[in-house]
Amino acid sequence: MDKSSKIRKCLFPAAGYGTRFLPATKAIPKEMLPVLTKPLLQYGVEEAISAGMGTMAIVTGRGKRAIEDHFDISYELENQIQGTSKEYLLRETRDVIEKCTFSYTRQREMKGLGHAILTGETLVGDEPFAVILADDLCDNAEGASVLSQMIAVYEKYQCSVVAVEEVPKEETKKYGVIAGEAIETNIVRVNDMVEKPDPQDAPSNLAIIGRYILTPDIFDILKETKPGKGGEIQITDALLAQAKEGKVIAFQFSGKRFDCGSVDGFVEATNYFYNKQK
Repeated sequence: MDKSSKIRKCLFPAAGYGTRFLPATKAIPKEMLPVLTKPLLQYGVEEAISAGMGTMAIVTGRGKRAIEDHFDISYELENQIQGTSKEYLLRETRDVIEKCTFSYTRQREMKGLGHAILTGETLVGDEPFAVILADDLCDNAEGASVLSQMIAVYEKYQCSVVAVEEVPKEETKKYGVIAGEAIETNIVRVNDMVEKPDPQDAPSNLAIIGRYILTPDIFDILKETKPGKGGEIQITDALLAQAKEGKVIAFQFSGKRFDCGSVDGFVEATNYFYNKQK
């Protein structure tokens, strides 16, 4: 595989307001909310590292400085706990900082996920890349991380890959939903996708979750994509343009996914990781 097709960068859209977690997110970025003692965004960064990526590109917004501060060295804090029984508590974050580089750009207006990804073009450039939405916290106790599994799919098919899971029909209105032709176990070549369809209009119950691998032509498509559902630029609409050319694979991953954008999912994730560490 030539260098141009290797996934080196992971994009994290992190400019949203996190209104479902107010008042907690009034001054704290929702991506920095902790599941146990680790922020959601750090779980995502660690997943990207596990998949072989060394460049983390983060799209932020106003009031998100805590993200940059977290992925930086805090000399005062490290000096304070050096040589104490608490020194190991920062080791995990320090390891992350040393394993990859971080770059940032700001999304000035909230115009949807598609717009956020397009904002990240300046950080990604002309190469395939991954996208992680930190709200969707994934864990695979069986082995390879969700993103690592997706990399293997990308390497085989060399086109955009979206992670999907089955959801109850009545919940399709929360997601982008795909339809297509099964070509392997857990792999579908997508021919249609609809953003947040009503249950009676959903083409299937396979919902896209917050993991993507995108080819760089997605940026040009996004530039031509008109606002869709909710007046936002939807990544689903741009992916549909690729899907019409047979260039999108949907992958049913192995592992658990928690919707930490909701209080119920956040509590479920907290309980799961607490019990896992026992």
